[in-house]
Amino acid sequence: MISGSFNYHRPKSGSEAVKLLRNAKGSRALAGGHSLLPMMKLRVAEPSALIDLGGIASLRGIKKVGAKIVIGAMTTQHDVLASALISKNCPILHEAAQQIADPQIRYVGTLGGNVANGDPGNDMPAVMLALDATFHVAGPAKSRKVKARAFYKGTYETVLKTGEIVTAIEVPVTSKQAYAYEKLKRKVGDYATAAAAVVLTMKAGKIISCSIALTNLGPTPLLAEAAAKALIGRTPDEEAISQAVAEARRIMDPANDTRGTPEYRVSVGGTFVARALKRAIARAGA
Repeated sequence: MISGSFNYHRPKSGSEAVKLLRNAKGSRALAGGHSLLPMMKLRVAEPSALIDLGGIASLRGIKKVGAKIVIGAMTTQHDVLASALISKNCPILHEAAQQIADPQIRYVGTLGGNVANGDPGNDMPAVMLALDATFHVAGPAKSRKVKARAFYKGTYETVLKTGEIVTAIEVPVTSKQAYAYEKLKRKVGDYATAAAAVVLTMKAGKIISCSIALTNLGPTPLLAEAAAKALIGRTPDEEAISQAVAEARRIMDPANDTRGTPEYRVSVGGTFVARALKRAIARAGA
């Protein structure tokens, strides 16, 4: 199908973008476009105007600030993969970016677009929950910071207000933590049928910190808090992992779609939580 008509703007600054979004009723910000443009072709989304953020140089780049890595929202997935700063200081982002779509899309698709549009099938939102990331948001009133764990409200629904855009993503340095992102997909480049992100720390053979987050197993990315708590202070044996998997399955509420029935996706979702945990535990042991 062909999208409806719309106006097109390419601002040069974040403030100009915010002003355009505020003044053009029904407008949408355009980052990489890999979620929005297909929705427009299907007439699921019919914005009155597209505000292309691609011309705003200040929204690109990766830098280390103390114990944080700050990534501009228009930084591409390819840039994330190419960054030595990311692979050294927050390697789970590198691992997750490798599993997003294909190289052609990763050259254009942005980290900000992936986290900001509220698609539960996107990979990075769950990773951001596991990392307890913070999103920098600019808007008509003032700039603010929003925790990733408080950002998602429903399918394609976030806490962003009219005229607001995500300008940067702030993640903690996790070079001393073990990690894994495990993803089941129907084919290379597909959205996840189910996926799990794990970040944990071990000491003296026991897990002392853990976070587990889930992709495409609910209307939003899910933080499996009870599953993580089931492992804290314990030796990660099969019994402990099985208990964590059971707790993770309790919060799964996947859609019934072409990727499988809810029952199937809950089943494989638990399997991929176990795989992610075991791989992160093996890394911690190494």
